[in-house]
Amino acid sequence: MWNSFRTDSHQGLLAGISTYAAGGGDLIHAYVARPEGDGPFPGIVAVHHLPGWDEFYQEFSRRLASHGYTVICPDLYCRDGHGSPDDVAAKVRAEGGAPDDRVVADLTAAARWLKSLPTASGKVGIIGTCSGGRHSVLTASRAPDEFDAVADLWGGGVVMAQDQLTERRPVAPIDLTKDLTAPLLGLFGNDDQSPTPEQVNQHEEALKQHGKQHQFHRYDGAGHGFFYYHAPLYRQQQAMDGWAKVFAFFQQNLQG
Repeated sequence: MWNSFRTDSHQGLLAGISTYAAGGGDLIHAYVARPEGDGPFPGIVAVHHLPGWDEFYQEFSRRLASHGYTVICPDLYCRDGHGSPDDVAAKVRAEGGAPDDRVVADLTAAARWLKSLPTASGKVGIIGTCSGGRHSVLTASRAPDEFDAVADLWGGGVVMAQDQLTERRPVAPIDLTKDLTAPLLGLFGNDDQSPTPEQVNQHEEALKQHGKQHQFHRYDGAGHGFFYYHAPLYRQQQAMDGWAKVFAFFQQNLQG
């Protein structure tokens, strides 16, 4: 899927910050990127990680849009205040993270916003890294009618012990596996500690027990965040292979 465009094709993108009616009807910020043209285009909800609604996720959204998707990346911390992404994320992290119920409502509303566009094809996927991977699995399990494909990139906290549950995170997404209807792609580093390889195995076993369509890929020599080219965590070979799997997965389930 890399370099899959024709050199004489139109490669224009429209991208910028907008607002949409999220959970509870609240207007929150979102970064929206889409191809120029009338479509129809499938949609993708991009779910940012715990480091926040940051520059990486703007570029992440544009990369997906350049492959033919309308992408919305909601600012899940919008109600918590504004400042630099690092400062806002630190505040949210200190408070125990964004509440699951609020996140699910915001992401479900984002999927419906994508479907309402005149350029929409009607198909919507969801993808996230780190906490965004967990939120993607959680949301697709709680709002199964809204999503046609789910990609979880090293989402820690899908598997949770009882003593890890909190008022803001009251349910482990693995416990909702029976409710998941969309196919699931999982990418994981074998050196990661959140999730650990054992937790990835536990999640996959639950998917198998419930007969869920899924494909998990595990990478040696990679830990948490191996797509993050701006950090020492980056692993070029594993990341490029992972991107190819993401593009192929969404093409099959959203464009096929």
